[in-house]
Amino acid sequence: MLNEKLGASGLRATRKRELIYGILLESTDHPTADEVYARAKSDIPSISLATVYNCLVTLARCDLVKPVNFERDPTRYCPNLKEHAHFHDIESGRVYDVDLDPGTVARLHEILPAGFEAASIDITFRGAAKARRSSGRLARAATADGAST
Repeated sequence: MLNEKLGASGLRATRKRELIYGILLESTDHPTADEVYARAKSDIPSISLATVYNCLVTLARCDLVKPVNFERDPTRYCPNLKEHAHFHDIESGRVYDVDLDPGTVARLHEILPAGFEAASIDITFRGAAKARRSSGRLARAATADGAST
């Protein structure tokens, strides 16, 4: 798929692009460019952060990965191209894929305003693991709002 998508854009699969794409395919943590860079250094010690950024931009433009943005956090990269949502754990900073079944996706398209069609869907859940909620930031936020925990 890498060769096909790059070729359709008039590009070729270089060793560095293959490495960066491979790192993303093996990752379930939606790494940032800095995290991809740190992982790539072990295979290509001379790779620069600028090269990693350029590869990530190219992969995103060729629809091989999706950039994922959370407010002011650094961009993360997701190789899962199926319609899905993300869960952003505000305690740990980790990002998890949330599968959306076809029925849910269809229902989301149905609730759009009349005459509109969505090209894509971006859904992000924010929260924390239930086991950490009572002692974490979510409990403090709920208490500050007057809610009981």
